[in-house]
Amino acid sequence: MSLFKKSPWVLHYNCSSCNGCDIEVLAALTPMYDLERFGIINTGNPKHADVLLLTGGVNAQNMDVVRSLYAQMPDPKVVVGIGICALSGGIFAPCYNIHGGAATAVPVDIYVPGCAARPESIIDGVIQALDILQQKADAMRGRRRPAALAEEAA
Repeated sequence: MSLFKKSPWVLHYNCSSCNGCDIEVLAALTPMYDLERFGIINTGNPKHADVLLLTGGVNAQNMDVVRSLYAQMPDPKVVVGIGICALSGGIFAPCYNIHGGAATAVPVDIYVPGCAARPESIIDGVIQALDILQQKADAMRGRRRPAALAEEAA
């Protein structure tokens, strides 16, 4: 895990899930799993968020909402798709109004597998997202991370 210069803020949005993954996201924020020990703060405002957690498949009614939330987030930003529904629509994929996974609306950086995804997996996915967030922040500033330079030299 890289040291991000500030506490990353997480915005959670339920596209159209059965709420199984949503319960696990909330469990990851409780003292038992304590996602906040990594300096991560839960927010309800996309203008403050660095990480967007999406659960469920994207449907006709929330496609524009997901795109709007993503557009309101400041750069750099990362998206984490949680659960099989965020990957492909899951068991709801055959439904008439499901367009597919989260990637049908916004670019997804990390997928957390599961039905429902476990809190430990969600925390791991968010930590991986923080590395991507740091890479994007460095790229915006015109810097490259030492690890990237070492990989190119090899």
